[in-house]
Amino acid sequence: MDNNDFFKTVDSKSPQKRAKVGFFRGILVPFISGILGTVLIIGLCINIPVVKEKIADYLGVSTSTSSKKEDSGNKQTTSVTNTNLISLEEYSDTGIYAANKVLPSIVGITVEYTVNTPYFGYSMQSAGTATGSGVIISKDGYILTNNHVVNTSSTSSFYQVSQANKVTVKLYNDETTYDAKIIGTDETTDLAVIKIEKDNLPAAELGDSDSIQVGEFSMAIGNPLGMESTVTAGIISAANREITSDGKQFTVIQTDAAINSGNSGGALVNSKGEVIGINTLKISGSGIEGIGFAIPINSTTKIYEQLISDGKVKRPYIGISGRDIDEQTAKQYNLVEGVYVVSVEQFSAAEKSGVKAYDVITEVDGKQIKNMDELNEIKNSHQIGDTINLKVYRDKEYIDIKLTLGEQP
Repeated sequence: MDNNDFFKTVDSKSPQKRAKVGFFRGILVPFISGILGTVLIIGLCINIPVVKEKIADYLGVSTSTSSKKEDSGNKQTTSVTNTNLISLEEYSDTGIYAANKVLPSIVGITVEYTVNTPYFGYSMQSAGTATGSGVIISKDGYILTNNHVVNTSSTSSFYQVSQANKVTVKLYNDETTYDAKIIGTDETTDLAVIKIEKDNLPAAELGDSDSIQVGEFSMAIGNPLGMESTVTAGIISAANREITSDGKQFTVIQTDAAINSGNSGGALVNSKGEVIGINTLKISGSGIEGIGFAIPINSTTKIYEQLISDGKVKRPYIGISGRDIDEQTAKQYNLVEGVYVVSVEQFSAAEKSGVKAYDVITEVDGKQIKNMDELNEIKNSHQIGDTINLKVYRDKEYIDIKLTLGEQP
């Protein structure tokens, strides 16, 4: 049978069969398809799980970003990976804005000093230089920096470094070198203020370091290794980190923004371009990376105001040198825990109140103390001229002493 015969066979069906076929194709199929389509659409709109799952199975896709299956109390979660690209444009814009806002307020500092080196009974002198950074805090030329940037005096068995012979400053995008005067230094907080004779300087906007949060954007700006106006960025790693440096305790901001030699005295900045800290030091060594510290800007305000007005920070003073006595040492020497008074300075508040060498201070204002840090913390919470109450252990007896705090020389 050829092809013509095939078509003829179809055409040769009776009128009744052709009518049935026509009805099925022309009316019933479109009607059923319309009903099914309507059900599917309604199911999707009113979130019928069964319908959605059937459609998803048919199309080979998931109906949600994650699906959960429970089997005998065990839950298994399958997540669909988001392959959408995340734009860094806003992060980049934040960095650009913060840098452009604060860079004009950051200065480079160069300090010249003399190094005295003993040589077969003679002293050989040579010139030395050090570099650091600073933050302009007033338009009339006051600059906040670190004490260790401008107060470089130090002594070792091999050499002695004099105090600064000369301090100079370079401004942002300005090749002029300006002579600077040291207004005041404070070793306790590692802060200092210097001044140049120039007006209409762009003072930095200071932020609120008490409101910072771990994980937020941070930027360090300064002159590391003499490379002027260097910007590095990271996050706040810790807001109130307690550290000890050169025997002194500091409460600092920790950041992973790169801080290197020469960054000291520069600014730690938030996303608004506000200064939230003064970069002061970093921990370096094998296996250590991204641990830098800054002095919170809120704690610097009263310090630099006093340095500008008085040239120093006025602090309450007791006038003793002491040693911590722990439980083991106390038992060994038949003493009690507290602060052992090694010596008392002449004409000091301690001498005037009757504190003597070999006393052990055990309480201050009713609070038990076990070390010098606790004693100093209570002392520093008072003002010069305030009276504090000491409990002292002397000759196996406890004595109460009233002490009026003096001013630290």
